[in-house]
Parts: sequence; C-alpha cells; structure tokens
Amino acid sequence: MKMDTKLIHGGIFGDEHTGAVSVPIYQVSTYKQDGVGNHKGFEYSRTGNPTRHALEVLIADLENGVRGFAFSSGMAAISTIVSLFSQGDHLVVGDDIYGGTYRVLSKVFSRLGIESTFVDTSVLSNVEAAIRPNTKAIYMETPSNPLLKVTDIKGLAIIAKKHNLLSIVDNTFLTPYWQNPLDLGADIVLHSATKYLGGHSDLVAGLVAVKNEELGEQLHFVQNSIGAVLGPQDSWLLIRGLKTLGLRMKAHEANAVQLAKWLSNHEQVSKVYYPGLVTHTGHEMASIQARGYGGIISFDVGSEERADQILSKTKYFTLAESLGAVESLISVPARMTHASIPAERRAELGITDGLIRISVGVEDVEDLIQDLAQAMEVTAGSNV
Repeated sequence: MKMDTKLIHGGIFGDEHTGAVSVPIYQVSTYKQDGVGNHKGFEYSRTGNPTRHALEVLIADLENGVRGFAFSSGMAAISTIVSLFSQGDHLVVGDDIYGGTYRVLSKVFSRLGIESTFVDTSVLSNVEAAIRPNTKAIYMETPSNPLLKVTDIKGLAIIAKKHNLLSIVDNTFLTPYWQNPLDLGADIVLHSATKYLGGHSDLVAGLVAVKNEELGEQLHFVQNSIGAVLGPQDSWLLIRGLKTLGLRMKAHEANAVQLAKWLSNHEQVSKVYYPGLVTHTGHEMASIQARGYGGIISFDVGSEERADQILSKTKYFTLAESLGAVESLISVPARMTHASIPAERRAELGITDGLIRISVGVEDVEDLIQDLAQAMEVTAGSNV
C-alpha cells in the first residue's frame, strides 16, 4: 500500500458496527465488564480507548512499526520515553534540538539522576566518543530544530546496536510521509503531532511508534503508569488531519523549496538553513534517507533588531510558536522556542538573535515571497 493510500485506509477504517466511514469518538472513561477481568478489550480509558487505539494503530502503520502510542503532547511522549530509563543512566542527545526537549532533560530528568550529553549527531564520531559505560540510548532530531542539521539515521542505529543502546528519532519535521526512521534501524520514532500530523493548529498531541513488541510492552506500561494520554476528541481530530497529510506535505515542500532559493539570493540574508538546497551540508544524506525535505526554513538576517522589524511587517506569516500548520508561521528561536537554552549555549550552536525560523504554509507561494520581500524592503534602509 502506497503512503497516500495508507493515510486513508491504514489503521482501523471506519466503524464495523454502524458502517460509519469515520472512526467514532468514544467519549467514555470506563467500560462494562461481563465478569471480573472479562471485558471487550477495554476497561479504563487511561489504559485504552477505542478512538485513541485507532490512532495508535494508524501511526504504527505509517511508521512501519509494530505498536503505536498517543500522548497528550509531544513533551508527554518524550518524557514517557525517557522514563524508560533509570537513575544513573546516561543518554547521548543531539545538540540542536527543540528547547523543550533540552529543558526537560537538563532541568527535570537530570534531577532524577538521568544524565544527558549533547553532541552534534550529524558527525557520527561525536556520538561514538560520547558513549559511556552507563549510556543507554542515543536521541536525535533529523532534520534538527532550528538549524536543520541532518543525521545519518542508519549510521547512528549501527552505532547504537554495536553498544547495545536504544536509538530514538524525533521525526516531527519530516513526518512519516517523507521519512521512516524505523526502516533505517531506529528503535523508537516520535512526533510532536501538534505540528504537521494534526496540521491545522487545533490540537496538542504526541505520537510514538516502536520497532518490536517487547519495547512496546515496556512503553505501554510506562504510558499507563504516568497517564499522559490523548483524549478521544483530539485523537479523532488527529486521525482526520492525517488523512490529508500527503496533500499538505507536498504543498509545504513545494513552497519551501521556492522560498529557500529566493532567500538564498537575498542581500539581507547571510545564511539559509534548508536541506533541500544543494548547498546545505546535509543535502546528500537527506536525499538518501528521506523522500522529501519538509517545509521548515531558518535564515539569519544579522541582528535581533532587523529580525524584529521583519516580524512586525509580515502579513501572511503569523508570529507564533509551533510549526507545521496550513498557515505560515514565523518565529525567532532564540527568544521563543529555544529561549530555555542558555544564551552562551545558543551562541555556540549558532542560534543567533538574528535567526528567523519559518514554517512554510500552503498559501500561494507568490504571496509568501511578496510578503517577505515587502517586510525585508522596509528594513533595508534602517541603520541596524
């Protein structure tokens, strides 16, 4: 089954009891049992809900995994995965990751005795050098957020297996439509489903798929124990959003490619980060392991003042947190999504005050280019 078909017919299609072509919203907390322990597959909605189950089967199908899990947010998904580990364990983590991930690892799980070392995973030798006797997993984003570094998933998975570690990939930016980390050897793939998978800025959710049943059982135990599960209404919205993922991802990418090329030739832009450009250091690897390059672009305009001026003048790019929606969004990572990363660490990574990240929507690309052009034209004559 091809991906565009799988998005419609994968998982659990419709409702066999009524013939409804849409999975119903099972707004229920508990389920009648015919005897103690004698139920119809569901007993309590923290443990399992039919609408959430349909979504979980779907993400497992889309990522070619054996089991899927739906959480109340992307951070709930990440936190549940990290809760697989114990006090004294160590993780090797990508250095260019979402600020919330950095925060929970460095400020929360560190207090519980789970250590993290942050390295540039796009250079595999950095990963190998960071592994310790107590290392249990390697965690990466690819492309990363916000500098869009590309990591060799297959190469990293080989290193993980060599050292008996779990390999965990945040696939939010490319989605299963463009990239399937489990097929490349990863053990766990996760998504902030708030972004492209939902696609309409109307829900907050996290999704996970795993490669084997044993790992699935372990993760379900922790999910059920912690309880940060996705409710049936949002599960239904997410199933609906996924049906159009293919259409949206193709439109996002087509627009992003044109915008990235235009930005690359703009005199006010010192650097453009987009894996779809042949000049991007990760372009070749991205072309090998993914079927597309996504719809996120970061570019540097040189200063905080100029960035603020541009953001204040755009009309079709909405200044907001998040990404992956049908509408185009614009942000300054240093003061928004990555503000929790210390300033000196941001400087080391290259997340400057003049770095702008755009999530390219599905509007007409000519309107988007004209919008950025007029916003940057206003700032061209400034003295900043």
